[in-house]
Amino acid sequence: MKSTFLTAALAAFALQAPAQTATSTAAPRVPADQITTAKGPLTVQPITHGSVVLTWNGKTIYVDPYGGAAAYAGLAAPDVILITDIHPDHLDPQTLAGLSVGKALMVVPKAVAEKLPAQYKAQVRILSNGQKLDTLGMQVSAIPMYNLPEAPNAPHPKGRGNGYVLNLGGKNVYLSGDTEDTAEMRALKNIDVAFVCMNLPYTMDVNQAAQGVLAFKPGIVYPYHYRGQNGLSDVASFKKQVNAGNKKIDVRLRNWYLAAK
Repeated sequence: MKSTFLTAALAAFALQAPAQTATSTAAPRVPADQITTAKGPLTVQPITHGSVVLTWNGKTIYVDPYGGAAAYAGLAAPDVILITDIHPDHLDPQTLAGLSVGKALMVVPKAVAEKLPAQYKAQVRILSNGQKLDTLGMQVSAIPMYNLPEAPNAPHPKGRGNGYVLNLGGKNVYLSGDTEDTAEMRALKNIDVAFVCMNLPYTMDVNQAAQGVLAFKPGIVYPYHYRGQNGLSDVASFKKQVNAGNKKIDVRLRNWYLAAK
């Protein structure tokens, strides 16, 4: 009897052990948000820095997967991967190698396509600034992202990288990538959800970001990609400035750096 009990207990432990290991190695993350669309909820899962996972209508979208595969533990494998730029906090081959990306369509600018490992070439669709792609029930538009003033030696010259606007069930979602408050950003229309960067010296400060957001007036805005050379940007100040100019904009502060603590 004792032997039977011990055998059963060991079998139960063996079944539980993988789940315990997976949980212990996963990076911590903040709770996901849900936003209503005409085709069901859009789930917004912050990951780290400029990385976010969007789930909508049975599809999973990884944006700039970075920071190690453990940060994505427990999430569905991607159907679409959007990469904005060639810098390693956006194009991270080590993280890609640790993820189940075999079925994913990779939407990228040409500069990224040229640097992706050869194993992904068949999955790549190149979008240049101004181009659009309809796929899997969604529309993806490539938006210019660049530094001001424009200069050949800028960290992000115009035309190399992409911001993106996604249309998901009638909701327009803007992902800024690495940019400043350019004319193209300010001219955006009907943006329901925006992810806006603010990290000096690579993109813009919180004042520029706030003024850019006040110009295009998204319904919801998430500050993301807000770690710079001198630490984290003051996203609370960003929220204060935006809401001083427009109380209707829902500024959502989430900790994109939880895993780093």
